[in-house]
Amino acid sequence: MTYATVALELAREVAESQAEPVGRAAEILMTALRAGGVVNAFGSGHSEAIAMEIAGRAGGLVPSNRLSPRDLVLYGGEPPGVLTPELERDPAIAHRIYALAPVDPRDAFVLISSSGVNGAVVELAGLVKERGHPLVAITSVKHSGRMTSRHPSGGKLLDLADVVLDNGAPYGDAVLELPGGGSYGAVSTITSALLAQLMVTETVERLTALGETPPIYLSANVAGGDEHNRALESRYAGRIRR
Repeated sequence: MTYATVALELAREVAESQAEPVGRAAEILMTALRAGGVVNAFGSGHSEAIAMEIAGRAGGLVPSNRLSPRDLVLYGGEPPGVLTPELERDPAIAHRIYALAPVDPRDAFVLISSSGVNGAVVELAGLVKERGHPLVAITSVKHSGRMTSRHPSGGKLLDLADVVLDNGAPYGDAVLELPGGGSYGAVSTITSALLAQLMVTETVERLTALGETPPIYLSANVAGGDEHNRALESRYAGRIRR
């Protein structure tokens, strides 16, 4: 069985099985945007790629921010050496990341972690809920279910979210078996990106159905894209980082 066959079938299954929670996630984002809020997306490791699908890309929402452990260096004055692979396991950095972001009480959050057990993402999820923000999680229910939390509370991302979007990835992420043991061919990035785009497009469709004009980025590589984008970004001055 080829990787393309497995990945495409899993993407189809995820799109079908997650249609209802995607709708609930879109309702959360739409409500936040209509109230003047911004969508804050956070992921570490490979999950940063999914936060990039949500924040600041062509065809996506202008009122959006990508939060990251790198914010400690970019905005917090920490030396680059703090950015180790183990940093995402440190719950303390969640408070710095939240404090450094231009967060407003009206904002919604989307946190992405396939395992959903590392200290930073679990702590940030708890902080987000403590501050009264609605929270959408993109995670793997199968993988998270077999993991022990690395957070002192023993909690996981999926325990804290208002809506959980399951990316369907297996434990360990990879889907093709190696002769003699092991596996290769990870899928969580593909299915998580699909969920992110389904959530955003559903949000846009709901806003359009209400007769509103969604604030959407044009590609910077088409005629008039820069001017269009700068005009929209100016509406959110001080609220979004680019």
